[in-house]
Amino acid sequence: MSPSAKRREQIVEVLQSSCEPVSASNLAKRFSVSRQIIVGDIALLRAADHEIMATPRGYVLAQKRPHQQEYILACRHDQEKLPQELYTVVDNGGALIDVIVEHPLYGQISGSLQIHSRYDADAFLHKLAKNEANPLCALTGGIHLHTISCPTEETYQRILCRLRELGILFEKPDESET
Repeated sequence: MSPSAKRREQIVEVLQSSCEPVSASNLAKRFSVSRQIIVGDIALLRAADHEIMATPRGYVLAQKRPHQQEYILACRHDQEKLPQELYTVVDNGGALIDVIVEHPLYGQISGSLQIHSRYDADAFLHKLAKNEANPLCALTGGIHLHTISCPTEETYQRILCRLRELGILFEKPDESET
């Protein structure tokens, strides 16, 4: 087995044993290679059918949680309401799996979030601020979709209700927009 094939095998083992996302920089240090080599390894592992997702905090192996259902939510808000949106979902028992926007040039663009707790939400918000980045919804006037994971329909309905109360749930355009 080549050294690079062995490293890719070890990367999968690290991801399987980790309870948290593992950054490319962390993997690069661990295996004494460049970050770009790790990014290439991850691409090759994905091509070999390893379900590795890139989250804002690093790489994770995709794992479907048992007894979880996934739903798609349409939301609309400015950047100031982003923390409310994230906290509302996780505080009510859900998890934000991804964010999806419809770009006029590129079509659908999605970003993996994997936000399962306030800790994850705070880490995401901190990284957004630290990098002086804009969330994907900034490309679409605040309109975006989320895939969320919930243990029950009741959890999903509770999240919908609270997002509606906060004016974040995007259900239909205002009459003035038609």
